[in-house]
Amino acid sequence: MPIDPSMEPMLETFIYESNTLLEQLDEILLESEKSKDLSEDNINEIFRIMHTIKGSSAMMEFNGISTLAHAVEDVFFILRDDPSRLTSVNEALFDVVFKSSDFLKAEIESVQNSGEATQDPSEMIAELERLAAIMRGEAQSAPAAAVPSTAPAVSPASVVSAEESTDDHYRVKVHFEEGCQMENIRAFMLMTQLHDLCDELESIPSHPENDASLCSEIIKNGFLIIFKPASSADDVFRAIENSVNIKTYEVVKEAQQKQGALSSEGETSASSKSDGAIFPVQKKDSPATSSSNASTSGTKAKQSLVSVNQSKVDQLMDLVGELVTTESMVVSSPDLKGLHLDNFYKSARELRKLTDELQDVVMSIRMVPLSGLFQRMNRIVRDMCKKLDKEVELVTEGGETEVDKTINDAIGDPFMHMIRNSLDHGIEFPEERKAMGKPEKGKVTISAQNIGGEIVIKISDDGRGLDTEALLSKARNNGILTKPESEYTDKEIFSLIMLPGFSTNQEVTEYSGRGVGMDVVRKNVEKVGGTLSIDSKQGQGTTFTIKIPLTLAIVDGMEIAVGGSIYTLPITSIKQSFKIREDRQIIYDTDGTEMIMLRGECFPLIRLHQLFNAETEITDLHDGIVIQIESGDKVACIFADELLGEQQVVVKPFPSFLGKYELKKLGLSGCTILGDGSISLILDANNLLNAY
Repeated sequence: MPIDPSMEPMLETFIYESNTLLEQLDEILLESEKSKDLSEDNINEIFRIMHTIKGSSAMMEFNGISTLAHAVEDVFFILRDDPSRLTSVNEALFDVVFKSSDFLKAEIESVQNSGEATQDPSEMIAELERLAAIMRGEAQSAPAAAVPSTAPAVSPASVVSAEESTDDHYRVKVHFEEGCQMENIRAFMLMTQLHDLCDELESIPSHPENDASLCSEIIKNGFLIIFKPASSADDVFRAIENSVNIKTYEVVKEAQQKQGALSSEGETSASSKSDGAIFPVQKKDSPATSSSNASTSGTKAKQSLVSVNQSKVDQLMDLVGELVTTESMVVSSPDLKGLHLDNFYKSARELRKLTDELQDVVMSIRMVPLSGLFQRMNRIVRDMCKKLDKEVELVTEGGETEVDKTINDAIGDPFMHMIRNSLDHGIEFPEERKAMGKPEKGKVTISAQNIGGEIVIKISDDGRGLDTEALLSKARNNGILTKPESEYTDKEIFSLIMLPGFSTNQEVTEYSGRGVGMDVVRKNVEKVGGTLSIDSKQGQGTTFTIKIPLTLAIVDGMEIAVGGSIYTLPITSIKQSFKIREDRQIIYDTDGTEMIMLRGECFPLIRLHQLFNAETEITDLHDGIVIQIESGDKVACIFADELLGEQQVVVKPFPSFLGKYELKKLGLSGCTILGDGSISLILDANNLLNAY
């Protein structure tokens, strides 16, 4: 059923929050499964996650998601009461909750793509009900008994009714800000926040998340909370004050036993708020004036986070790029030549300082840590170990390293393929490893670090390694060898596995043998300006090394003149530049290819004026400049007229109508606008070296 139009404004928030919660769920499950136990905190956290997803999906009318989340919640409701019941269903519970997590992720992705969630979770619900019955000590075939739908409240038997609240209970009426919308869900979220601070907790209306029609009632009459604090009522009132979208709250009835009349500052404490007093909630860094100051009372200030659509961040980055370009055009205007404008250039320097700071801030907004991506790999390793009957430990290092959000999204699939490759092809079965004198449990390591403006990521395993003879044999049978086998270096042989259709598996499995995988990995890495190289030792393991830029939007480039044109080469691609001094540095191979001799090594030479048919008077190698470039393991030299200097440039993609010319295969990755308004083509070292 299509989503209710009235709910569409909340769809994006629902998708984002649900995905975030499910990532947290996977992290908790993986950690708990390793320890073969669920701590009380983790049980409560999973219960909270499922309760939140249940409520928000019910509001959005995604019944399959809501029903499954409710079934998982019911199981953890039982575990909250008695965590020891886990022992009877330990492994089965982890399996079905992982499956439920996958189902929920798939349904939310479907919602994102089509606005609908239509799959049937009944099989998982039946299994959850069976496990619930086992934990309650009932017959294994018995269905799960109905567990109350628990807004974050304690056991119903312990809740004091709103009409009979005793002297040790507080009654507080909350009013939300006008126009905040979804008051019933905001009330539910408030109850979730207060749950751990209260021994008993109830509300009027109760379970507001289940009925969107309650919004008008909450707007008119407010939302009444009845609670018995677990320790101090101050904590509860502070939590109310720090909650978003709350305008005021009123203490309708306070507890008879005061918990302290004065705060340490001499002001009236939260727990001594008098009946009938209405307290406005100030949305500033400090709490409301009616409570003691958070900074002096020892509580931490609440961090303010705002969720922003990525398209808006991309648009902001584009605008900053335009600002950088325009600033350069103003300062480099030919109308200023010959003029002595001290004040102008002083102001221009200040403007450059501000634009640099703005650029740094915007780029930092786009940066995300790799830890989330690393965490998802844990799940892949867990599932594959179970299906392949292998034992593998995943070790991650440098997860705090940050990359541009666009790059982080783009390398997710390559990571998945390489991890699968390591587990399926690389890591041996336990009995094989034992016979070879290795630990029975294999090891896969993912590490990341920032080196010289690039992120270097390594994925390595301690498996069987790559067999060069087998790779050459496969390449020979497929007819993809381009030179005599004896001339192939080990690294060139390893690179064969990245050719389309290349696979050493004899059988098609769930994970490999279809001739698809490593070629996709290489293409996806290259799309974001990265390179991929492979190193391996037979019997010891394999290492994949990915080098990618920090960001795709703005790069430090070297401007190069070729005839009347200016090209830009990213600084990270340049090893060195030099003038040819001696004729003996220039040699030719048997095919007549021009080579440059550097410190005893020969490198092919690419003349840019010939490559791009650019008219220039500088064709003698002694008159121009030679630049040695590298990409991964490949190194070559390019010849240009001269170097014009370093310049920070904004990368612009080629217009779509130029797609038919396959400019990237020629060694071009995009274009940029220079300070004088002219266009410079950006050279791509990786494509240049691949093609020439």
